[in-house]
Amino acid sequence: MGYILDTSSPPPHTILRGRVYYFQLRVPKQHQQTYGPLVRARLSESEEEAAVLASHLSNLLKKTWQSNTKVKVSIEQALRLARPVKTTFAAIAEEYIEVRQLNRRACNVPINALLVVAGDCEIQSYKRSDARALLSLLASKGNKTSTIRRYFNTVNAIFNYAYQELEIDKRNPFSKMTIVGEGLDAAKRGTFTEQELLDGYEQSMNSLTGIPLLFPILGETGCRLAEVVGLRVEDVDLDEQVLHIRPNDKRRLKTTGSERSLPITHTACLALTMTMAYANDEWMFPRYIKDDGCYATHASNALAKWTKRRWGMTAHSLRHTFRDRLRAVEVPLEAIDQLGGWSSVSNIGSRYGQGYSVEHLRQYVDRIAIG
Repeated sequence: MGYILDTSSPPPHTILRGRVYYFQLRVPKQHQQTYGPLVRARLSESEEEAAVLASHLSNLLKKTWQSNTKVKVSIEQALRLARPVKTTFAAIAEEYIEVRQLNRRACNVPINALLVVAGDCEIQSYKRSDARALLSLLASKGNKTSTIRRYFNTVNAIFNYAYQELEIDKRNPFSKMTIVGEGLDAAKRGTFTEQELLDGYEQSMNSLTGIPLLFPILGETGCRLAEVVGLRVEDVDLDEQVLHIRPNDKRRLKTTGSERSLPITHTACLALTMTMAYANDEWMFPRYIKDDGCYATHASNALAKWTKRRWGMTAHSLRHTFRDRLRAVEVPLEAIDQLGGWSSVSNIGSRYGQGYSVEHLRQYVDRIAIG
């Protein structure tokens, strides 16, 4: 019995990564200053739709380049105009995730939950009763009220986006949903003592795996775990002892204020140096970097097992501890917020100006350095 060799290939100007088709077109040299050497964009999981979009986009770009116009084509807008109008919840949710460039995995839980309780309907047909059904399902799964609120915020944002884009004049049925007992189930996060930090740093440095090295990095920088797991090698300047927290194509930042450069202590430098043994040419933690994003949750779960077994706390408690340590040595609130990438809700004046220099911040960090 013979075998048929599958010689099928993706549509022109597309590449397939996992289940997703991406547009890819090499840019002529005379236009590379504007577009870069390669134009690449996410198209669709559907081969048919990807082929249509790729053909439209390649024709548009080639015509623009041949005309030598100085107007740059907006890839996002061009794709958006070329896509068929979507009016069902699932289709609009997919579009919303792409337009906002959100973490797909984080959005899937509330999206799939609504599809379970109400089905995939025309966006304007959903009612308040569907919102109550969604609330009931999420609560039955044992989610904390803060998690349910986060899920509702996602669904609420999708409906706001749909109503605005489709010009639907109707009250969002998922807005201002009351969650009984909201906040009452929140457990106060613990903090680490200085001795626990010292013990943790020593144990992590002697570990035979890379995950525990996150402990001293987080403990001495106050960073969010995703900020560290999504670091590029170029973000770590060991010579100047500076860490650059900035967005990239695999990991977004929580807020605009999260983008920052911060001084790192001797202990953090040592842990980052040891981490280089697990890095590749591009990423500090390549194990958690995939084609579709940064899997920080996997790293969080792995580190949580390590910390809970020893102190009964998660790694996020290191961030709270970092803030408390800075407050204890009377570091100004604005400097604390800048170091941790926190929003300065209590001081409007902190939103103006350039903030503290890295060297100025180093004086504050040195006050709490451990090891």
